[in-house]
Amino acid sequence: MNTKQTAQLLKKQKKTILESWMKHQLADEALRDDLISNDDLRRQSEELLNGIITATEKGNFDNVYSSEYDLVNDVLNDISITRARQGFSPREVTMYVLSLKQAIIEVMIKEHKDQPELLFTEIQMTNKLLDNLSILTFETYLKGREEVILRQTDEINEISTPVIRVWDGILALPIIGTLDSQRTQIVMENLLQEIVNTGSNIAILDISGVPAVDSLVAQHLIKTVSATRLMGAECIISGIRAEIAQTIVHLGIDLSSIKTKASLASALQLAFTMLSLEVKKKNTGNIQNSRLIR
Repeated sequence: MNTKQTAQLLKKQKKTILESWMKHQLADEALRDDLISNDDLRRQSEELLNGIITATEKGNFDNVYSSEYDLVNDVLNDISITRARQGFSPREVTMYVLSLKQAIIEVMIKEHKDQPELLFTEIQMTNKLLDNLSILTFETYLKGREEVILRQTDEINEISTPVIRVWDGILALPIIGTLDSQRTQIVMENLLQEIVNTGSNIAILDISGVPAVDSLVAQHLIKTVSATRLMGAECIISGIRAEIAQTIVHLGIDLSSIKTKASLASALQLAFTMLSLEVKKKNTGNIQNSRLIR
């Protein structure tokens, strides 16, 4: 089989292939026109088709990782990463390349309908080429999705670990969700930086939003407390529910050197005591009288 002859067919029928490919894409009910315009879709499709025609002119229909396909790979990488960030589904990204296969085969059938052996060979080559490009596209798409997920995870971790200045010299850090090694690092960095910025002496770690505490979570908490003490501040852990207390006892974890409280309010009251602060209620009646006088 003369592969250059097939490449010449692709070049000759480029316009027909492009129009057929666009027709298949636009006819797909799953196409998200809110994520990409028809003009951008046509531009991307034409750029990819040009790259494939240029690569196959050298007779290479097998190795999509060779230098002939550098331009094709660059175009597919850009499309895959962009679509991953835009929120396209795996099906939409995969069908982008597979619909090109359909358009090319339609042209081949029309061109070689009287030459079944030649047609069979060309379809085999086209299937292999487009399947490989489809796999390459999907692999790149997955990498793009992983980048998006990692970025979103980092953003969520930053948002879910806010350090709050509740009083002069007192910081509070409510922890919500699972506490793993990565989050522990973020918690420590945020807390230690805020201790430096505010000169606070007491930090309250509230674990009311932590669904469960195991030995690993307890070790992460102990590390955070130790790091806080190295900065010259004292740490209080609040949000110790009954089930968490039982779990800690059953696991044999020693938190005796750490001040713990059942609620954030109790921890704040302990912090006031440690700083020799006293909070008193005002006489509500006096306030109402003063308003009346005014």
